[in-house]
Amino acid sequence: MHFTKITSPDWVPSSPSWYALYTKHQHEKTVARNLTSKGFEIFLPLYATIRNWKDRVKLVNLPLFPCYVFLKGNLERRLDIVSTPGVHALVSNAGQPAAIPAAELEGIRQAVGSGARVEPHPFLKCGDWVTVKCGPLAGIQGVMVRKKSVCRLVLCVEMLGTAASVEVDAVSIERLNEKLSTAHNFSHQEGDCLYRRDLC
Repeated sequence: MHFTKITSPDWVPSSPSWYALYTKHQHEKTVARNLTSKGFEIFLPLYATIRNWKDRVKLVNLPLFPCYVFLKGNLERRLDIVSTPGVHALVSNAGQPAAIPAAELEGIRQAVGSGARVEPHPFLKCGDWVTVKCGPLAGIQGVMVRKKSVCRLVLCVEMLGTAASVEVDAVSIERLNEKLSTAHNFSHQEGDCLYRRDLC
């Protein structure tokens, strides 16, 4: 998987899909705000966490997927997209923008909007799929893990090799007869520049 800026006008999707933009460190909110002002539909999932400084403790909202902003369609305006300050590149595969499965982002959107505690989580390459049967998270599918005595549902964005998790009630989930597929190996690069996720 490669990160490339697209400059040729010969590729436009037939229907709106979600794509990922790779951004500069701590520029996610600025990129989302600027693209929204240009009329693009943007999804930047945030989670609340407590940060301790010497003189104060503060609740802050941070990007759930650091260095990524999600954008829906409008790739015919890609020059407006990649020229936006803070945008490094559009995530692509084999030279074409790589669409993210709508179900993956819809699950994350539903989790963030549910009011449940959501937080970043290491990407999982295997595990048992479960679905939430009831409540505000009903219908979401992911991988169940236990963190101490709490059940958490891991929601993966496989193309990016990233994941988030949300707390769920053990009695509200049902196991599915599927396994999480192995993540694709990919590198983050634009031209001769290699992007490293650990820099974000």
